[in-house]
Amino acid sequence: MIYRTDFKAISGDNTVSVTSYEKNGKHFVYAGGFNDIDVYELNDAGELTPVSSHEMYKKKGPARGMVADRVKGTDFLFVANKFGDAIEVFKILDTGSLENVFKVFDTEETHIGIGITLQVVHMKEASYLFAGGLEETPGLSCFKIHDDGRLTHVQSVKDDDEIHADGIIGMFTHKIDGKTYLYTGGFQDNGVSSFRVYENGTFKNLNNISDNNTDRFLTGAYPVTGVKMGENYYVIVGHRHHKYYTRKGFIKKTDFVYHGDAVSVLKVNKKGELVPHSVLKDDESTKLAGQTRIEIISSNDEKAILAVGTRDDASIQLCRLNKDGILSPINYLETGYSIYYGLRAHKIGDKNFLLAGSNRFDMNKIVAYQVSPQKTINSGKTLKHVVSLKFKRNISRDKVNEALASFLDLRNDIPEISALEWGINDSTEGLSKGFDYCFTLSFKDEHAREIYLFHEAHLRAAKNIVPLLEDIFVMDYWTDN
Repeated sequence: MIYRTDFKAISGDNTVSVTSYEKNGKHFVYAGGFNDIDVYELNDAGELTPVSSHEMYKKKGPARGMVADRVKGTDFLFVANKFGDAIEVFKILDTGSLENVFKVFDTEETHIGIGITLQVVHMKEASYLFAGGLEETPGLSCFKIHDDGRLTHVQSVKDDDEIHADGIIGMFTHKIDGKTYLYTGGFQDNGVSSFRVYENGTFKNLNNISDNNTDRFLTGAYPVTGVKMGENYYVIVGHRHHKYYTRKGFIKKTDFVYHGDAVSVLKVNKKGELVPHSVLKDDESTKLAGQTRIEIISSNDEKAILAVGTRDDASIQLCRLNKDGILSPINYLETGYSIYYGLRAHKIGDKNFLLAGSNRFDMNKIVAYQVSPQKTINSGKTLKHVVSLKFKRNISRDKVNEALASFLDLRNDIPEISALEWGINDSTEGLSKGFDYCFTLSFKDEHAREIYLFHEAHLRAAKNIVPLLEDIFVMDYWTDN
């Protein structure tokens, strides 16, 4: 099960990309959105501490495809500046903060305009950065990473009728028998491609798997990840179907057929090529509509645990991949917000965490979760959420009444609230510590509470109420129905 451990405000307008990195025993989280990149430190309790914020080139962004890695002893964060048509390179300092050391801009030769995805590939003598985007001249580009963070162009390949490089939103690398293979998803041309990467950073297309209207689910191929299990190598691909997009002119191929949502598993053969293997299809028991991110939480030779972030189901679905390459659902959490590339798995000791953010401009949060064995199932119980308010003494009665009314209105705006009662403090013991108003909200389960917490109506009410408060007290508990 997924349990929320913390959430913090972000300085950017939203969170569309999240990554993490360990440096000198400290664990850092990078949240990228419009305008800024925010840095946090994550402890082993899943708590986030803000570290710093960093402005992007032209104050644009959003920061997409962020990847942190070490190149010849130096730690870097590579960021695709989507609307800056650039890749920005930051040095990661000991505190986790960032120092901008290089920028490379799109040219007629490269394909980093409207950049979305980056992938670091380490070879024996050098490291390379592969980049893809959603620009009008789509393709795949490779840059050599120098010791000081500079990027120099190595090779670019234009999209054509065979390869799937129109809208590369996901990439993954497997190393098999000393050879390196790169796998890409083509969002606009609905498929996945495999490439052999050579020691000097050049690359060659091997094979391509296209969507169909029956047993393949690659319309709007989106997240791409992979895992090795025993002697088997798998690539897992999600998709956000084009039917979910309403912006006119954005989807290039509008003659698509919708036959459901699913996560696709492809197996890598001895040549490094992709072969369709299995699918986990969405149904009433799963939350797989509009997959935008797939993260490997843990893996061994027998099984892997995956987290699938969804924009249209606004959830995180946990899945198990067995050694035969078959996916099965485990559990899910309805987050209450859409996930749009902003999901990252991170491990501290023996604890597994997920860091998530939303593309919603009204949320302005990054959220930490721990993934752990399910606690006692609270079947037949009700979750109570207690909120006590202490208003500042100089706040007028009219302002207090407006705030109370806005909180009470939540029961009309958020159907997941099964009951709401409230009252004014009437205690005579002198222990209420100045808390005059108390609300008790009831939820049927954890999903309902999460939806309430990040619901736009709740965030809007909190934005209006919190500045009026001297203090607030919140506590949750379960009770028998």
